[in-house]
Amino acid sequence: MAIIEVKGLSRTFVTKDATVEALKDIDLSIEEGDVYGIIGMSGAGKSTLVRCLNYLEKPTSGTVTVEGHELGKLSEKELRALRSDIGMIFQNFNLLMQSTVIDNVIFPLTIHGMSKAKAKKKAMNLLETVGLAEKASSYPAQLSGGQCQRVAIARALASDPKILLCDEATSALDPQTTQQILALLKKINQETGITIIIITHSMSVVREICHNVAIVEKGEIVERGLVEDIFTHPKSKAARRLVIEGKDPDQWEEAASAKEVKALHESRRIRIVYQQNSSYEPVIANMVLHFGKPVNILKADTKDVNGTARGEMILGLSDDPKLSDNQISYLKEHGLAVDELTTDDDVAKGGR
Repeated sequence: MAIIEVKGLSRTFVTKDATVEALKDIDLSIEEGDVYGIIGMSGAGKSTLVRCLNYLEKPTSGTVTVEGHELGKLSEKELRALRSDIGMIFQNFNLLMQSTVIDNVIFPLTIHGMSKAKAKKKAMNLLETVGLAEKASSYPAQLSGGQCQRVAIARALASDPKILLCDEATSALDPQTTQQILALLKKINQETGITIIIITHSMSVVREICHNVAIVEKGEIVERGLVEDIFTHPKSKAARRLVIEGKDPDQWEEAASAKEVKALHESRRIRIVYQQNSSYEPVIANMVLHFGKPVNILKADTKDVNGTARGEMILGLSDDPKLSDNQISYLKEHGLAVDELTTDDDVAKGGR
């Protein structure tokens, strides 16, 4: 069942100098209990999209329906009530710096009329959930970035929301702390069933935690689906950059300006992905023995896709079209996902 349904959503900003289409005809359906990623480069429109999901930003056209309620038809009072079901965490934490950790978590509870004693008890339970009960009397300035984000998560969970919006929630954190925060969010999703929407520019974040993903480019969704499916068979140019080149969106323009793509000697290149049970035999070695022709391994890597290790390789095949067709058929018959690369796809330089 879809907890969020977006149809034909557009958002246009008009200034004195220009008209900017931040979002163009967005359709999106997010199922209850899902961990859904929205990924794109800076300026792609992903943060505008997430603000439209709770009507902090009102669309120019289109509809947003949350828990069966079309937000554009709600009164301000009804909209405020529905927003209590939607928690948010941000890149910069947005904590009250002059308040203690526990008072930061208590704040939204007392705003909604809960007694101080009851609010304190609930806040302590939430701090235990995020592993910070011992920091209850500390101030945000005394905490690390990861600890501040844990406080922000506890505060966002205080109203028992059904949806948690995470807008670049890990982009200010180091890799190890990012892993800890993602593990915490995954645990909360599994234990409470809360729907989590992750706004990010990092494909590694999407692979780590998300079940589904939408790729946003220039205000439009260019590809969406299961993370595993997009990793295995990326279709759009944006998805192929993310998966095959391994570049996060904010590197795309930098890579293009640096002219990183170089011609390779192989006339035919393929990307193969080792699927479940396909890694128990030496398929590449057996293929070389079967056809009596070598292949060039241009790139090899293993990535974690939502908790499952998935191996991938870029191969340079024979220049003989019939032989390379037979090699591709052999790989598919042995359980590997095969995706033929175009000249636009960048791969590791040099073979071995």
